[in-house]
Amino acid sequence: MKFETKSLPEAAYITAPDGSNVRILLSLQGGSMAHFELAAECISRAVAHKSVEEIWHFLAGKGEMWRKLDGYEEIVDVYQGVCITIPVGTHFQFRSLGKDSLKAIAITMPPWPGENEAYFVNGKWKSLI
Repeated sequence: MKFETKSLPEAAYITAPDGSNVRILLSLQGGSMAHFELAAECISRAVAHKSVEEIWHFLAGKGEMWRKLDGYEEIVDVYQGVCITIPVGTHFQFRSLGKDSLKAIAITMPPWPGENEAYFVNGKWKSLI
C-alpha cells in the first residue's frame, strides 16, 4: 500500500449526472471522496444511486437539499458546516440559493463504480441545468 496526497484541482474533472461540477479527490477500497460545486442560483437534476451511499459536508454557499426514501421526504437548509447523509436509493436534488455557488465534499461508499450508478428520478424542483 502506498500513501496518497492530493490538492483540490483547479478545474472540475467531470459533470455529475445531477449537473454539478466534480473534482475527484482520493479513493481507498472502502470509499472515495470528491468535491462538488453547483453554480449560483442553479437547481440540480434529481437522481438516485443504485449501490452507493454518501455523506456530504458543505463548505460554502447556501442552498437546500431535498431527499426522499421509502415514503419519507424532507427539505433541509444546507450551508457551510452542515453535514448530511444520502442512503442507497434515496431520491435527491439540491439547489443553490444566492449569488455564490454551493460547494461540498462528499464521501461515497463504496467508491463510485462508474457512469451507470446514478439514475434520474422526479424531483422537487424544475432543474435549471
